[in-house]
Amino acid sequence: MRARTLAALLLLVSGTAHAMQRPEIPPLSDDEIKASMKDGEEIESRVDGDINGDGDIDTAYIIRSDETRWLYVQFAARGEFDLYHELAGSFELDVYPQGNAEMTISKGVLIVKDLTGGTTATMATYRYRGEKTQPKVRLIGLDVTVYSRTYAHDGSDMSWNVLTGDVITTRFKVRGTGDDVGYDKGDIRRFKRPVKAYYMDDTPNADATLDDAMAGK
Repeated sequence: MRARTLAALLLLVSGTAHAMQRPEIPPLSDDEIKASMKDGEEIESRVDGDINGDGDIDTAYIIRSDETRWLYVQFAARGEFDLYHELAGSFELDVYPQGNAEMTISKGVLIVKDLTGGTTATMATYRYRGEKTQPKVRLIGLDVTVYSRTYAHDGSDMSWNVLTGDVITTRFKVRGTGDDVGYDKGDIRRFKRPVKAYYMDDTPNADATLDDAMAGK
């Protein structure tokens, strides 16, 4: 009994010491983000969570103005004597979204859903995961759908697993008229792309990537 009690106390002391050695890093604040912003810029969206699997809270956010719109990720980081945040990636988004982008972090994956365009709309879903050994964010998936809000033309869709190279494309055909108009799915194709690392800074254009996929590239 005494041995068990001693072991429990040692574990408690060890856990307390470990906690003291690893203080919590507060999430990046809006004020810290705004300190680097220019006149006319604003925070469109943000999300906090662990993106690189180190147990600390990272931050993804979008800064927009009338002329530019950028997605950024900053990792929580630990120096020998300080706690800080460091840029892990950035990507220029379409400057004309149909509302704010939706950002979530699920099971360590940053998911960014961005609807852009006008009558012809593009819905792009980007999936990123942070690297553990360096301050970088890697693109692991990209889904793109292009369609007409008024069913004026056919549509197309692509789902690309960047980690495996697997691509699935689908064509949407306009069917019906008036109140019965809609899309029918058809011509589903599958192929593989060469596997390579795409970091956030190298994220390909959604529309161009869809065009290539529909051509089997």
